[in-house]
Amino acid sequence: MRAGAGPEFCRRPRGVLRGAALTLVFAGVLGTAAATGSLPRREDAAEAAPAPVATRATVDRAALARAAAEAIADGKSGKKAAEEFVSRSGDRWGAVYDKREYAEFEQALDGAYTGVGLSARKAAPDRVEISRVQSGGPAERAGLRPGDRLIAVDGRRVGGLSVSEVVSLLRGGGVSGSSVSLGVERGRATWTQTLRRARLATDPVTVRRYDDGTVLIRVAAFTKGTGERVRTAVRAAPPGAGVLLDLRGNSGGLLAEAATAASAFFDGGLIATYDVDGDQRAVYAAGGGDTVRPVVALVDGGTMSAAELLTGALQDRGRAVTVGSRTFGKGSVQMPSALPDGSVAELTVGHYRTPAGHAVDGHGITPDVAVGGAVGDRAEERARTVLSGLGGAS
Repeated sequence: MRAGAGPEFCRRPRGVLRGAALTLVFAGVLGTAAATGSLPRREDAAEAAPAPVATRATVDRAALARAAAEAIADGKSGKKAAEEFVSRSGDRWGAVYDKREYAEFEQALDGAYTGVGLSARKAAPDRVEISRVQSGGPAERAGLRPGDRLIAVDGRRVGGLSVSEVVSLLRGGGVSGSSVSLGVERGRATWTQTLRRARLATDPVTVRRYDDGTVLIRVAAFTKGTGERVRTAVRAAPPGAGVLLDLRGNSGGLLAEAATAASAFFDGGLIATYDVDGDQRAVYAAGGGDTVRPVVALVDGGTMSAAELLTGALQDRGRAVTVGSRTFGKGSVQMPSALPDGSVAELTVGHYRTPAGHAVDGHGITPDVAVGGAVGDRAEERARTVLSGLGGAS
């Protein structure tokens, strides 16, 4: 199951294509990752965007497969027919990928991708912004930064495109060394920047220890192995030291990894509930987690999907104080379906809720302590102050 995505590639359901693998995909992630070539990790999120309007539309998967098959029989593109079908359905998060694109998404979930090292998200219906820039990547070397507006990719205006379409343009053919031209706007300045795609690796978890013993665990995306790394970092923290869990800019990823990360702070219990075509299901934490250590979670408008699922569990169950700004609001469950030509459609089949029953899709999560914009050191300083009040400094 997936709950989000990241840089330059969109997080998509990973696993069996015929329905066994469910995914809570975060649109922001998808757009971000695909567009810039970085995995679904978001740490340096731009200003929080208004929460998206939730969609309850679902797609008739059998009808979609028939439409694609009929197009192929007529000598047309099955993928294009599927895209048109999904577009008409009103499924806000639905998307169609060819075999190569889907394979790239799968690789990205393992921590490797070809791109320029930036993540993009929809800041408004006609506005695409850079949400994160990967350290050492082509985008950072060119001076691009979070908050810059992406106007065009290789001469094509992107304002009216979906995140997945922008991501596809940014990734191009996924060939390392190939060039891509970006139209960028920052304030009143606009310019064209040409970058060369590179093979990049992402590190979804970084750990920092302050002098007072406080441990900062920054999770950029829930890719393979992320959950266990979070658990290891919590176990390794000094006795009595507090934890700052930084989920800002985290566009989501694999649902199982988010649940494993949650297990670092809970001794079992409910993490979230979700429905799939009306069938109610639940996600639980494993036992044996640290239930005593003080925890503060940092969130912002780039905190999406699986990261919101974790945030909701920490908040509802009183395990952490949340600090920052309202999260993105991506709480739909998506399932991948294989089409006759080998392409894959990811379609919304349901929505998830926090342990207390709160809907996330279209609403987001309001933090316990609001910090305007949740910008940089300001939010982090506030979070450390809150943590010290909980007895988190050694």
